[in-house]
Amino acid sequence: MTSNYIFDKNYGNQLITENELELNEFENCTFTLCNFTKTSFKGTVFIDCTFTNCNFKEAKINHVSLRNVQFTDCNFTSVNFAMTDQVLFEYHFTNCKLDYAQFYALKLKNINFINCSMVSVDFMKTDLTEAVFDNCNLHLANFTEGNISKADLYSSYYFSIDPEKTKIKRAIFSQKGIKGLLSKYDIIIK
Repeated sequence: MTSNYIFDKNYGNQLITENELELNEFENCTFTLCNFTKTSFKGTVFIDCTFTNCNFKEAKINHVSLRNVQFTDCNFTSVNFAMTDQVLFEYHFTNCKLDYAQFYALKLKNINFINCSMVSVDFMKTDLTEAVFDNCNLHLANFTEGNISKADLYSSYYFSIDPEKTKIKRAIFSQKGIKGLLSKYDIIIK
């Protein structure tokens, strides 16, 4: 398979085949209403790209570079981000479905999750220092052995974080969210 460099191209309403994008580099590209279900992105690089209303359900994103990438209204159900390239990366999510996604042991400092559904997301051993979780459903999300220091969870809900197993120094929570830090104690808060 040959590697291609694609610059400033718009992709709209396309079904991408299983390995069509592997080993390519995309810069300043826009993807709208694209279906990447079960697509392999092995070795693909995205620089200054935006994805809107795209379906990544069960996509394989091993060894993908995401540099200044914005995802809006996308579905990432059951996608494993744990093997994404951690050199010069930056990506953010707005109005995305990330249920059952895996971010195991990644360094995601300053990442933004805005209005996202994140049911049963795996953040075990993940560094989320100064991350923003704005109005996110974090039901059954796992932060064990992770770091959410200085993270903003003020408007997020349904989370349960064990402060004895997760670094939370200077993280921001609402008064209503405090029960998510105390749930393991099975106490009643009025």
